[in-house]
Amino acid sequence: MHLLGGRWRLLLVSYLVDGPKRFNELRRDVPGISQRMLTLDLRALEEAGLVVRTVYPTVPVKVEYALTEDGQRLKNVVAVIQEFGLWLKQRYAA
Repeated sequence: MHLLGGRWRLLLVSYLVDGPKRFNELRRDVPGISQRMLTLDLRALEEAGLVVRTVYPTVPVKVEYALTEDGQRLKNVVAVIQEFGLWLKQRYAA
């Protein structure tokens, strides 16, 4: 829970399950997150070994974030949380 705690980390991981994303793609996917919080959470996930940051030497510089092998192990956690969220949404819609 320490690694995935907080408001955004599990959500960021859920977007990275689909494949590598650039910083601005993640900002568009999670419109409520500030640039500072996105940076802090990506750094924390990187320090935990769940996300890898790849910098491509182009002009302008291209940076991608992707799940590491350890991060890929979270796919099942993400799937269960998504399933629970959909169930909860249906429950309150009724």
